[in-house]
Amino acid sequence: MDESRAVLERLERIEALDRGGAAPTELLEELRALLEEAEAWARREGGDAARKAVAELRGSLARDMIER
Repeated sequence: MDESRAVLERLERIEALDRGGAAPTELLEELRALLEEAEAWARREGGDAARKAVAELRGSLARDMIER
């Protein structure tokens, strides 16, 4: 339960930063932290859906890094 709460809180923080015009580097730092929290959640909860969600998040982060 703590892992899911951390992920949701991180997502809210990222949305607030984005709305507030945060610097890309600040958003990237938050996205990296989100990935770590999502991985912890996936390890705890298990299942294919959790692993797929983490893989998609990791792919999105990698694409973002390439585009910058």
